Amino acid sequence: MKDSNLKVTAYDWVPDFAKGNVRDLRLRWALNEAGFDHEVEILTQGEQKKAPNIARQPFGQVPVLEVDGKPMFESGAIVWRIAEASDALLPTGQDARDRVFSWYFAALNSVEPEIMMLAMLDFFASDKDAAARLRPDVIDGVQGRLKHLSDALKNRNWLVGDGFTVADLMMATVLRILKHTDIVAGHPTLDAYLRRCTDRPAFAAALEAQLQTFSQNATKYEGAA
Repeated sequence: MKDSNLKVTAYDWVPDFAKGNVRDLRLRWALNEAGFDHEVEILTQGEQKKAPNIARQPFGQVPVLEVDGKPMFESGAIVWRIAEASDALLPTGQDARDRVFSWYFAALNSVEPEIMMLAMLDFFASDKDAAARLRPDVIDGVQGRLKHLSDALKNRNWLVGDGFTVADLMMATVLRILKHTDIVAGHPTLDAYLRRCTDRPAFAAALEAQLQTFSQNATKYEGAA
């Protein structure tokens, strides 16, 4: 992958609540950590649902990673593939790799669904009264997951071993979905952990690149959100 022609798809603009959370950020961050040069193909809003993008992303979304013209979709699959191809995001020993693999999927399968349920209520629910009734129970679910995660990270800087891995990258992107709340701040261990992850230059560069595109195209969508 290092010597391949890499291209990531991304949106030209999104509403404020989604800025910094669109999942091409995961790919850009991983590619930056790996030191892999890549292009970004910008899709205007609506273009993602058209046939050329559906042919490479069946659900009409971003991101896609094209590797020498061959597409992969689903950010979790793509980021793991980037990690496998690099020397920067995975440990060398099989036992440590297996633990990274477990934590990677914990981010996607145990933590993210609870957090996304809250995000759906806060940003997409059409029945606001029903969302308000459900929200306390959903927050309890999120808090339960975060307590377990915080306990696992106690006295540790990273999820596995002594260094940042792709498991930390994915977990950090999941925790950032809560940035419209103060929930992570209520868990000092997780708050410090998330700051360690997002203080990395590779993350800062990825976020800046995504947000710059949104800023450049904002006038096209005035009044849209």
